[in-house]
Amino acid sequence: LFYSFFKTLVGKDVVVELKNDLSICGTLQSVDQYLNINLNDISVTDPNKYPHMMSMKNCFIRGSVVRYVQLPADECDTVELQNAARKEAMQSKSVAAAASAAAAGGGGGGGTGGHGGAH
Repeated sequence: LFYSFFKTLVGKDVVVELKNDLSICGTLQSVDQYLNINLNDISVTDPNKYPHMMSMKNCFIRGSVVRYVQLPADECDTVELQNAARKEAMQSKSVAAAASAAAAGGGGGGGTGGHGGAH
């Protein structure tokens, strides 16, 4: 869900807040299925705190260190995003219910429950 959504934002300006409180502004260049992010033309929101970041123009951000991604307000259709999230949740529930029913219905086998007959 989020991967396909973020792919629609390629070329847009975003702010990525990391778990270490660093916020990086930039143009979204690419995103992968792990939500790793490539940004171009970056700047930091607090250059006095992170002066070493001022010399960087592009960066790769590992998805697991991202806390938030701030999106342009005009690019985020919240109704569509909510509907997609509901649809994905319903699909997950139906898959889980089918797996649960298959497990409860007996996975085949039957028999003595041991290792077979006498030796």
